[in-house]
Amino acid sequence: MSERLVIIGGDAAGMSAASQARRLKGPDELEIVAFERGHFTSYSACGIPYWVGGDVDERDELIARSPEEHRERDIDLRMRTEVVRIDVDEQRVLARDLDSNGSDGSDGSDAEYWTSYDKLVIATGARPVRPPLAGIDAPGVHGVQTLDDGQSLLDTLRRTEGRRAVVVGAGYIGVEMAEAMMNRGYEVTVVNRGAQPMSTLDADMGRLVGEAMAGMGIRMVNEAEVTKILTGEDGRVRAVATEDGEYPADVVILGIGVRPETGLAREAGLPVGTHGGLLTDRAMRVRGHDTIWAGGDCVEVLDLVSGSERHIALGTHANKHGQVIGSNVGGGYATFPGVVGTAVSKVCELEIARTGLREKDAKAAGLQYVTTTIESTSRAGYYPGAALMTVKMIAERRTGRLLGVQIVGREGAAKRVDIAAVALTAGMTVDQMVSLDLGYAPPFSPVWDPVLVAARKTVTAVRKAG
Repeated sequence: MSERLVIIGGDAAGMSAASQARRLKGPDELEIVAFERGHFTSYSACGIPYWVGGDVDERDELIARSPEEHRERDIDLRMRTEVVRIDVDEQRVLARDLDSNGSDGSDGSDAEYWTSYDKLVIATGARPVRPPLAGIDAPGVHGVQTLDDGQSLLDTLRRTEGRRAVVVGAGYIGVEMAEAMMNRGYEVTVVNRGAQPMSTLDADMGRLVGEAMAGMGIRMVNEAEVTKILTGEDGRVRAVATEDGEYPADVVILGIGVRPETGLAREAGLPVGTHGGLLTDRAMRVRGHDTIWAGGDCVEVLDLVSGSERHIALGTHANKHGQVIGSNVGGGYATFPGVVGTAVSKVCELEIARTGLREKDAKAAGLQYVTTTIESTSRAGYYPGAALMTVKMIAERRTGRLLGVQIVGREGAAKRVDIAAVALTAGMTVDQMVSLDLGYAPPFSPVWDPVLVAARKTVTAVRKAG
């Protein structure tokens, strides 16, 4: 008799788990039923800003595998179907067909049905932060979490004659959407609650990002809390209001961040952490529940540097979680060890990268540390196209163990953070990093790579600190 695997969520983690499980077990051994409430599956949400901005021509270029392709692999994928309840005791889920729910004038109860499971995967993702402000749901106000969101925004841009865009928030989504709107020819204002953009960086590095964005013609409004969205007589958005002023807008994009989508899990009594994400073991099994796994943006993961749990919404992690889950539910064995918090982004020509801990993270972990900041170039200084970059490095005060790196610069800056990510994962000291045998040629790097220059300086700082 075959088992039934039920998956809630049809994007990166969920469908990676389904595909990996199917590789290990055929349909005669394992029935796979997956529920997805949206119109699309297995797509790159990280690519949405570049599709909106015109760097990617077609929406379908962001889709790795269509529902039909999943079904060809004997995965029963049910689109536009939302799971509204998990019954842990009876091992079943209640699903609702969104396209037929109430469409005939009924209360929609006939569109709901129960599906039992032997094994359950929760991959519900994350939801955009949408504060309860007056006007937040007005036409012209958009989040950008899903392909449906991106399509809705593009439809608005095609209908809108005005060319003023206000982006609320200056994290990864905010700065990427600021670039997208500039590429579309809009006048862009970024309203940011913090003193500097990119709160994932320390303030001194965030200041470099803010200065660069302002130099690109983006209006930066920092330390400003949005109080309401103002609308015109037609009900459409016309401005964003803060305590200190109003900023005219023909379109508003929310880039405030995301939170784990764990409402279903909470209602079912499953364990969640301090950041709101589901808690799992290293096999991605929900703690205390042998038949339930979870992965992607709805879970918290182990930070290998600080030793604490944290929530990081990235497609790279979600796909790895799915591979681990699929291996385990399919009869194999795999684990997810944790993360070091590596992320890269860009706004126009500026590249932004970080990995490991910020200063405030190190303090929160009870670590004593030293910091150094250096300026260098992406190539040998005499080679055409050499671009400046700033590297900040954080190391433990007594041991010299690397704790974190942040990089802001032009072409060739961001991916250098991978050197530091590997060093963090290996638990290297900055002294050990100095001896790393990195590739060198004038078109690619100075003789001393900028990361190694920072490591040398940090070694000196550690020694001076005793």
